[in-house]
Amino acid sequence: MSSARSSSERLYFTEYGSGSPLLLVHGLMVTGQMFEPVIEHFAARHRVIVPDLRGHGRSRGLPPPYAATQLAADLSQVLDQLGIESTAVLGYSQGGAIAQQLVLDFPNRCDRLVLACTFAFNMATLREQVEGRLLPLVLQLLGMRLSARLIVSPAALQLGRERADWLAGLIADQDRRLMASAWKETMAFDSRRRLGEIACPTLVIAASDDQAVPIHHARMLHAGIAGAELVVIGAAGHALIWTHTEEFERVTDSFLGA
Repeated sequence: MSSARSSSERLYFTEYGSGSPLLLVHGLMVTGQMFEPVIEHFAARHRVIVPDLRGHGRSRGLPPPYAATQLAADLSQVLDQLGIESTAVLGYSQGGAIAQQLVLDFPNRCDRLVLACTFAFNMATLREQVEGRLLPLVLQLLGMRLSARLIVSPAALQLGRERADWLAGLIADQDRRLMASAWKETMAFDSRRRLGEIACPTLVIAASDDQAVPIHHARMLHAGIAGAELVVIGAAGHALIWTHTEEFERVTDSFLGA
C-alpha cells in the first residue's frame, strides 16, 4: 500500500496492488475506508486507487464547493498525479454520482464504469424530497454520532454488531457542517438528461431491498445508458458491499474482466 496526503490542492488517497487501474469512489458521509472488505480482492489483479473525496476523511481540509463537478475534477487530478490516462471506475452510492460526472466531464478517463447502489437523481419521489430536506437538519440537531447510529440502524441486523459499529464509526468521524453542505450538493445532482452521453461499458449493480436508494434508480440508469448491464442482488440492502461481499466481487470481476 502507498498513500499521498492531501494538501491545499490534492485529495488524500491510497493505492494497493498492481495491474490495470481501478478507481474506487466512496459514498457520502464515509471515506475510502468503506471499501476495506473488497480492496484485498480487487488488488490481486488491479492497481486500486482509493481517494477520500473533498470534505471527507483525510481530505476534509479541502475547501468547498462539494458539487459533483468539483469532486470529479479532483479525481481527474489524482489520475494526472499518478500518470493514469484511463481507468475502470467503481462508484458506490453518492460515489456513483461522482463517477458519472467524471465520465461526463472527462470521457476519456474511464474505460469501464461500475455504478453500485446509486442514482441519476436522488430526489425523484416525494419521500426522497422530504428525507433529503430533513437530513441536514438531523445532522445539525443530533450531531454525527447519533446521526450515524440512525443511518446504520436499518442495516444493523444484516451487518452484525461489529461491522455496524465500524460503519457507524466512519460516519461519526465526519464533520457535520461539511456533511450537511455535501448533502445539499448531492440533492442538486441530476444526470438524467446526460445519461445517453455515457459511452463506456457500464454495469449497474442494485440491491433488491435497498431502502436508501430504491431499485427504481438502478432501472433509470439502466434505461438511460446505452448497452448498460443491470445486476440485481437479491435479499440485499444498501449495505450489500458488506453483507454480500463475495457476490459483489463476483459480478464486478465478471464485468471488469470481460
